[in-house]
Amino acid sequence: MTEDYILKLEEVAVGYGGQPVLSGINLCIPRGAFIGLLGANGSGKSTLIKTILGVIPPLSGRLQLGILNDCSAMLGYTPQRDVLDPIYLLSSYEVVLMGSCGRVPAGWRISSAERAWAHECLRQTGADNLTDKLFSELSGGQKQRVLIARALATKPDFLLLDEPTSGIDAAARQAIMEVLRSVHEKQRLSIIMASHDLPIVRAYVHDVIWLHQGHVLQGPVKELLTPEKIEEVLELEMH
Repeated sequence: MTEDYILKLEEVAVGYGGQPVLSGINLCIPRGAFIGLLGANGSGKSTLIKTILGVIPPLSGRLQLGILNDCSAMLGYTPQRDVLDPIYLLSSYEVVLMGSCGRVPAGWRISSAERAWAHECLRQTGADNLTDKLFSELSGGQKQRVLIARALATKPDFLLLDEPTSGIDAAARQAIMEVLRSVHEKQRLSIIMASHDLPIVRAYVHDVIWLHQGHVLQGPVKELLTPEKIEEVLELEMH
């Protein structure tokens, strides 16, 4: 059985220590969607992503992943910043290979097929030239390519990215977004991407979820990212 949605939230509240950051969330994310998750710092973007991932439980409500081929959708995740201590001398290839761990039983050797898939993920993200380089020595844009490759190595149906273009230069931002556009179109991956970059969101995503003062808005880019709507949502005068 295949559901027509990848994620459904019904009256969901998310937060920490019993204190909601967002509440009453009702969302339905269709399969194959490419969605931008917008909101100011502290609006709940990362909290919502971590709740979808299962890192933190919802405070209330129902969160349901779609069923694909009789299994719950597989999730891939790229954090806002790398969290690997430079004391660990891991190559880019070894970081990507971490994505296969969920399929390799404890104590088993990683198969040649899994190793080949890790190389393929590096190729897909344009990072195959970084295979043997230490992850800790890469630039910000290079690290993001490798982290996206690691997420793809999990063979996800649903990819969640937390500010993947934050802190990198314009050329690297565009390169990262072209990678995401490519894997979205070729693999029909469902993607939610948290971002502050409205021009990037306008150029690449189809729909947006906007978190603002505890409220959640969802709709097409052409409706929610007009100057008039931005002014209304942010309560700013546009010049």
